[in-house]
Amino acid sequence: MRFILRAILLLVLLALVLSLPSFATSYYLGLVVKIMIYALFALSLQLLVGCTGLVSLGHSAFFGIAAYFVTLLSPESGAGNMLWLLPGAILAAMAYAVVTGALALRTKGIYFIMVTLAFAQMAYYVFHDTALGGGTDGIYLYFRPEIRLGDWVVLNIDDQFVFYVFTLVCLLLTWLFLALLMRSRFGAALTGIRVNEQRMRAAGFSTFKYKLIAYIIGCGLAGVAGFLYAVKDGYVNPELLAWEQSGLVLLMVILGGMGRLWGAIVGAVALTLLQEVFQSHALFGEFASRWHLTFGLAIIALVAALPQGLAGLPDQWRNRRRPKSISSASAQ
Repeated sequence: MRFILRAILLLVLLALVLSLPSFATSYYLGLVVKIMIYALFALSLQLLVGCTGLVSLGHSAFFGIAAYFVTLLSPESGAGNMLWLLPGAILAAMAYAVVTGALALRTKGIYFIMVTLAFAQMAYYVFHDTALGGGTDGIYLYFRPEIRLGDWVVLNIDDQFVFYVFTLVCLLLTWLFLALLMRSRFGAALTGIRVNEQRMRAAGFSTFKYKLIAYIIGCGLAGVAGFLYAVKDGYVNPELLAWEQSGLVLLMVILGGMGRLWGAIVGAVALTLLQEVFQSHALFGEFASRWHLTFGLAIIALVAALPQGLAGLPDQWRNRRRPKSISSASAQ
């Protein structure tokens, strides 16, 4: 029964999202696209944090590397071909993940967090302090890539609605891929590593190999989000690789609820909307220029009130009702 209800709810949400372009303005349509990109980004980190127990503070490096890849290698005179730009951006992110993961995964806990942060800052300063990516000014992507076979254009995402649907499809495919992955033997091994890595090693599992593969997959998916972000705005700068970006997506995972894939999506929606609300001059007037203060206070309040995240809110609500039901039954 719960599966049927969830399926119905998912279909209703999907229908609502697909019908949104018919009545939403370009601003709100762009906001939803931004939310979907960050939701995909958060899903890629959820695989590491919530599913494997690897808390990374350097995930923005792979997001930014993919964004720079598509921007640097796209021609200035016309649209590039997505058939090689998208796989290339993913492979660039995964290549950096192979190098950094092989070293970072030899550490644990706070040391793993610091090493991933250090690798991300190294990538940040490569683009920030050199002419490779235009320095602090960043670089522009003048034409959105298209899927092209010879002279035949299969898909052109220059139209806002087409790009909206394309981003939605990427998000759904990412969620489906991770859902199937976590239901496989590989996903069960990742869950076992998160719960008790020593016991998994004693059972004969090569935990380092499993963690490295999960790390590479998560970073590759972050590359998909980086590709979409660069294509959406047509502009990239080194701030995409900054530690604040990693902290933001980590907050999305924590706020949404670690351990649940759809929690990352809920967290991305909530955090992005909170930013938009607190930056609104219509709601907060001049105080909107100090939105970081109210935003931070709201995050503290939400984390304190929802220890299991937004995804755990139904369980938390049921647990609070259960003692009342038991006490009323005892009284009868």
